Amino acid sequence: MIDGLAVVDKPAGMTSHDVVARCRKIFDQKRVGHAGTLDPDATGVLLVGLGRATRLMQFMTGLAKSYEAEISLGVSTSTLDAAGEVTGEWDMSGVTLEQVREAAARLTGGILQLPPMVSAVKVGGRRLHTLARAGIEVERQPRPVTVYRFEVQSLRAGIARATIECSSGTYVRVLAADLGEMLGGGAHVGSLRRTAVGPWTSDEATPLDSLDESSVKPPALCLPWLHQVVVADDVAAQVANGRVLACGELGVSGEGPWTVVDEEGELLAVYQPHAGGTAKPAVVLPSAA
Repeated sequence: MIDGLAVVDKPAGMTSHDVVARCRKIFDQKRVGHAGTLDPDATGVLLVGLGRATRLMQFMTGLAKSYEAEISLGVSTSTLDAAGEVTGEWDMSGVTLEQVREAAARLTGGILQLPPMVSAVKVGGRRLHTLARAGIEVERQPRPVTVYRFEVQSLRAGIARATIECSSGTYVRVLAADLGEMLGGGAHVGSLRRTAVGPWTSDEATPLDSLDESSVKPPALCLPWLHQVVVADDVAAQVANGRVLACGELGVSGEGPWTVVDEEGELLAVYQPHAGGTAKPAVVLPSAA
């Protein structure tokens, strides 16, 4: 079984679940999962965990994300992207680039977003996209998200091209729809490409059809934003058994969490702060043997 992280460049026309299914076939193993769902028509960076590294995906779901989007002004759709049915049309030919940039600035920072009906968000234990397919629309609560950057580079023939950097859980489709409303009409995402998830960018992503074992990052390199500590064999044995340890014994300080590797560089666990100056395991990776 292969353990590690594949940074996949997802093609258009596939769900994130489809990519996981394809990876199961490519690597001939069942333990595969992903972090950060991408819409079927969107392309770009999708993080796929393999084997024991699937247990590390929980630390990746909250990573910030970056996108390149084409936003079509003057048309709203049922899914807020090009895959949906047209629900409204406006003449927005008089909208200027300056006006679009001003509206985008108002959508930057901490904002509240209403999750779209066609999304993986759960309400009452059921995913919204399942309800939407059944023709059911339910009340959703706005959720706080952060848009770090919403920069509109150009506006030509009603298509605004923009770069967006945002917190996990932000829907670019909703940003596009809200942008259209602010400009006195409607809008939808014409195309969307995710260019980064946390430290991983599309430059280092591997196309799905080109994936092989050489594309997989080992578990010890899966969480590079966490401080890593190396422990000797005696402490490594305790870590492997999931023991709560004194921070001094583990060699950690600060807020954590921390990745713990043995002297050969193998990832043993992820530890987090505990009471009384101790640290406890959030995840212990079982031996690959």
